[in-house]
Parts: sequence; C-alpha cells; structure tokens
Amino acid sequence: MAICHLRRLGPGGYDSSAVKSKSDKSQHEGVKIVAQNRQASYNYHLLDSLEAGMVLVGTEVKTLREGKGTLREAYAEIRLGEAWLVNCHIPEYLAGGYRNHDPLRKRKLLLNRREIDRLLVQTQQKGMTIVPTKIYFRDGIAKCELAVAQGKKFHDRRESEKQKEAKREASEAMYRSRRR
Repeated sequence: MAICHLRRLGPGGYDSSAVKSKSDKSQHEGVKIVAQNRQASYNYHLLDSLEAGMVLVGTEVKTLREGKGTLREAYAEIRLGEAWLVNCHIPEYLAGGYRNHDPLRKRKLLLNRREIDRLLVQTQQKGMTIVPTKIYFRDGIAKCELAVAQGKKFHDRRESEKQKEAKREASEAMYRSRRR
C-alpha cells in the first residue's frame, strides 16, 4: 500500500515524484543493534560470519527492543541438526507478569540446512567454535550474527593489541600532520 502525497503544479498537473511507498520507509529504518559481543574479536580469530533468525517469545522481543541483552558468554551449538544459542542473557520484561521468560533459556536459531551443515563441518575441526557477535533488528525482525571462530592464544592477543595500538598511533600522526 502506497501513501500518496501529490502537489499541485499548475492547471491540471500534479507532481508524481512526491509518491512515497513503504519500501522507502524500510530503507530509512535500517538496522538497530541491540547487543554486541565486543570481546569476541579480542578472544577469537573471526573467520566466517553469517546471519540467523531467532525464535523468541513476546517478552524477549520487548526486552530486546528496549536495548537490553548480553552476549558476553554466549555461544552457539548444533544439536540434532538444529542450531541453538546458549547462555545469551535477555533479562525479564518488567511488565511481563507471569508470562515472562527464563533469562538464560536456549533459543533456536533459524538457518537453512546448507548453512547448518557448513557450520557443523567447520566446527568439527580442532579449536573452532560458533560465537554470536551481535543481535540486531532488521526491518523489525530479530537477527543474530554468528561467526565461526578459532581461539587466540595469549601471545596472539598481545600481538593484536600491539597492532591496534600502532594503527591508532599512525592515524593520530596523520591527523596531526594534516592539521598543520
């Protein structure tokens, strides 16, 4: 259904460029990030990422829309051909009453068979796991971004910190040189 706003140009003429549709509205809404796992890139080498839908109950959706949710210790697992998000903390909805959800319950992830099989093959290698990196709403639907990750050793973390600091210093030096 299109919402039409027409301006009168002159005798008998209308401006058709003022017609707005729902698709224009959804482009402006975009993506609203609810929760991010910032430690994932620090603790893991993120190799491959994909987007999954989430099966949520009503009070979980309302809590996520308020911007509450934590992915700090969350991970995904594949059990019996289905993907599950484990240990993701979504607090109870304050006005939920007796219909509230369990904050740490397992949540089913919606992936097609090919994606599940690919994740299963990748995680069967030693040291590989599936880490959720963010939860967000896209066009009003809750999505979870998953990444296949390999754990970093302590010396890898120190090396990545050194590289990040060197990059920051270089960008600051370039900024200072441009200002002069």
